[in-house]
Amino acid sequence: MTVHPIVLFAADAATTDAAAATQVQNLPAIVVTAAETREVIDRVIATGSVQAVEEVYVTPLVDGLSIRTLAADVGDTIAADGTLATLNDDALVLEKSQTEASLAKAKAALAQIKAQLVEAKANSDEAIRVRERAQKLVKSGSQSQAAADQALAAADAALARVNSAEQAIAVSEADITVAQSQIDDIDLRLARTAVKSPVAGVVSVRTAKIGAIASGGASPLFTVIRDGEIELKADVSEDGILKLALGQKATVTLAGGAAKLTGTIRLIEPTLNPDSRLGRVYIRFDEPGKARAGMFASAEIVVEQREGVVLPLSAITTADGKTVARKVEDGVVKLVPVETGIQDGQVIEIVSGLAAGDEVVAKAGAYVRDGDRVNPVHAEQASATK
Repeated sequence: MTVHPIVLFAADAATTDAAAATQVQNLPAIVVTAAETREVIDRVIATGSVQAVEEVYVTPLVDGLSIRTLAADVGDTIAADGTLATLNDDALVLEKSQTEASLAKAKAALAQIKAQLVEAKANSDEAIRVRERAQKLVKSGSQSQAAADQALAAADAALARVNSAEQAIAVSEADITVAQSQIDDIDLRLARTAVKSPVAGVVSVRTAKIGAIASGGASPLFTVIRDGEIELKADVSEDGILKLALGQKATVTLAGGAAKLTGTIRLIEPTLNPDSRLGRVYIRFDEPGKARAGMFASAEIVVEQREGVVLPLSAITTADGKTVARKVEDGVVKLVPVETGIQDGQVIEIVSGLAAGDEVVAKAGAYVRDGDRVNPVHAEQASATK
């Protein structure tokens, strides 16, 4: 008789366990994931094209001359003040010869006028002495007033000739100065018939052709990339550009992923494009020789890197204007306000509200409310079931 109560008690326990299992099975199965600690990186992605840091246009400094020779082509590396082309200087050489002849003529004329001045001064001195003697003789009554007047007029004429000769010398000296300045100008133009690059760099464009007439008002004969330096001029979103600063490092991937380069932010434009709402950042390459101007590229700029608690983006939602996660504890769902930080790919940092190991509903879109009881299924188990 004593056995029956024990048997009945065991049966009741089995019934209770079965009922509990049935109840759990009747609860909705919800996939949960645990918050974990890992390294998160705040990245800003920028895309754009590779361009020269500075392009220098080389134009002829002498107009109207034909191109005689070319000394550089696209891709050539040149030194500062290196000759790129030479212009035909035949007309300038002829003009210089003519001007030098005019200069020699002006110098000869000057010498002749100076000789005339010496003679005029001698005649003037003699005329003045005659005038003075005539004036003394007139006073003593030994000579007529008419003779004295003639001596006075002769002296005035001699002085006038001296003055005229001195003015002629000044004019002749001015002519010599003009001729010399013309020769200097021709020498300058002759020197400029060598078309030179003002900077060292790499020739990126050449429009010059032998025989063509060089003109400063036309297209540049050459375009030179100063020092061969190129950079990525990339566009960044409004929120991303506020995180950037000069000197930050970037990893640049060229189109097709063929090569990766490192670089540094050189410049950040202070304004955004009013149409696209994008900002522009300039990233200078550490090894510019591995890229070419005109290439399309993308850059990954690391703003911050740290350890933090993270959740999948899908586990975060908003409720009543707050960012929340659906924490699952002992099978019960609880809405927990959280503060988020860095978004790194498909995960987001949880600054406060959850700790590492806390389980939350993996998909924020799952239809569960605060206080609901659920049957939590870990993501690994759900994958294995599938």
